[in-house]
Amino acid sequence: MLLVPGLFAGDAALMNLASTLDDHGWAVWPSGIRSNVGCSGMIVQRLTHRLEAIADDHGARVALVGHSRGGLLARVAAQRRPDLVSGVVTLGSPHRDQLAVHPLLWANIMTLATLGSLGVPGLMRFGCRGTEHCCRGYDDDVATSLPPGIGSVSVFSRRDGVVDWRACLDPDGRNVEVDTAHCGMPSDPATQRAVLEALESFDSSAHVEPIALATAA
Repeated sequence: MLLVPGLFAGDAALMNLASTLDDHGWAVWPSGIRSNVGCSGMIVQRLTHRLEAIADDHGARVALVGHSRGGLLARVAAQRRPDLVSGVVTLGSPHRDQLAVHPLLWANIMTLATLGSLGVPGLMRFGCRGTEHCCRGYDDDVATSLPPGIGSVSVFSRRDGVVDWRACLDPDGRNVEVDTAHCGMPSDPATQRAVLEALESFDSSAHVEPIALATAA
């Protein structure tokens, strides 16, 4: 499966979860994200290429597990390439309302977007929310139900503290409640058990036809 870290975080933040999954026999791949602060559309594009490469190497569909913003990105990647995805597990991801977050986090997001709009490279920009092509369709893909045949499990906590747990509930998927804070969710034993149970329920047996991957000129 492909692990996607949350806002401000990189793959290292999910090492504990990755280790647990590996101990239970699951093949785990990092997203390649060092710090999840960039343009959503560009990150999804890179995730999709990563997904294509993994599916092509193994000839099977891939599960996506994303924490916080990583879960939103995972849902969009699944919408873009449903043929390559067996299921998506989101951990504290407000896919029903991306703005349902703590005011302090929202202020930090605004700071990032301001710096990005002023030209600081590698950061999200205000234009990404509507005026630029990079993120066109992103919000709709986050909120739309996943295509048939793709499993959906949303893990949430009423004491999240960062994200409003109600924004994490998936009316068309399975919702699992845990008792942990937002940042500690990926390392929480109950959360990890929920991820393992979700992965067991996904159907990854469908064969994936070889993909013609684009190469740089």
